Amino acid sequence: MRPVWTVLALIGITTAAYADGNTLAGKPAFDPRTLRGTQQGPLTQVLTLGSAHLSQLQNKPSEAQLAPLLDKLAAFKPDIITHEGLSGEQCDQVERYKTRYPGIFEDYCLSTAEVAKSTGLTVPQAMEAIEATLGKWPRSPEAAERRRLAMLFLAANDRPSALVQWLRLPPAERRLGDGIDKPLLAMLEKAASRTNETLSIGVALAVRLGHERMYAVDDHTSDSIQALGGDGFGPAIQAHWSSGADKAFPAVQRYKQATAELGKTGDYLGYFRMLNQPQTQRAFIALDFGGALKLKGAELYGRQYVAWYETRNLRMVANVRAAFGNHPGARVLNIVGASHKGYYDAYLDMMSDVQIVEADKVLR
Repeated sequence: MRPVWTVLALIGITTAAYADGNTLAGKPAFDPRTLRGTQQGPLTQVLTLGSAHLSQLQNKPSEAQLAPLLDKLAAFKPDIITHEGLSGEQCDQVERYKTRYPGIFEDYCLSTAEVAKSTGLTVPQAMEAIEATLGKWPRSPEAAERRRLAMLFLAANDRPSALVQWLRLPPAERRLGDGIDKPLLAMLEKAASRTNETLSIGVALAVRLGHERMYAVDDHTSDSIQALGGDGFGPAIQAHWSSGADKAFPAVQRYKQATAELGKTGDYLGYFRMLNQPQTQRAFIALDFGGALKLKGAELYGRQYVAWYETRNLRMVANVRAAFGNHPGARVLNIVGASHKGYYDAYLDMMSDVQIVEADKVLR
């Protein structure tokens, strides 16, 4: 067998070039953004709203406190709303492959065992029935049709979309029947009472705008990278998070102060404006992922951590792209944890017929 440097020389790469990786650096032959403006019809307008996880806030917002934010988002008039939740399809996948994706189903998915008892449907069967139902959906559906569709969304493990259908019913029609039995009714009522960004912002907005569903785009299959990181991965990242480096980032300190004062100010619109400002986004990325890239150690856990997060965001953005793939020129609203927004905007801006909408301008 010839030495590797001999083979490299034969194809025009010297040992010096091989040793110095920078001499091999290049640029891609194609940038999808160069096609932007050549498409038929208008660009697809995509707005990503970076959100705090409202369920984790000490001071949870009321409907009245969120109303100014919803008014701003409604004025954008999105045709499609995505949210940071796992689809029934992915929950079905990670439940089947628990060894590869340990703990994901338990942490991020709701069991469909009770729903299956009520409906007799598996997740794939329910998803097929949803597509068939929406394919012939009337302009003015009867209450019974909405109740049945709500049941199908529950069977597909898509509770936000089920709640959209449920809340579009007049209060008197939110009752048993057409596939909704007592256990399913209890699920819907429990979901309606919860506070989180998917339900309190996404579902509320979808109901206001007359949407039939939402789109779950989260992806946790990249968590396999963490699982393969070994016993030292978790402690290394925890130490990174608790290093105190955040004190060097004024925007991060402003975020912490604003979060602590929400109970006093009640200014959730102002809070969301701050979260979505470019300087806030850049500060969080520099602190967390920029800092992780610099972590020392033979295992380079920080780089593995960034690999996990970049993979997760790439897959999430692919799901977003698929959600509006059959709707070119639509207006799309993504509701996602604020740490994802910078990656969402960067990756979506690579699409050939997409125009990023600046969230902080929409919220002014």
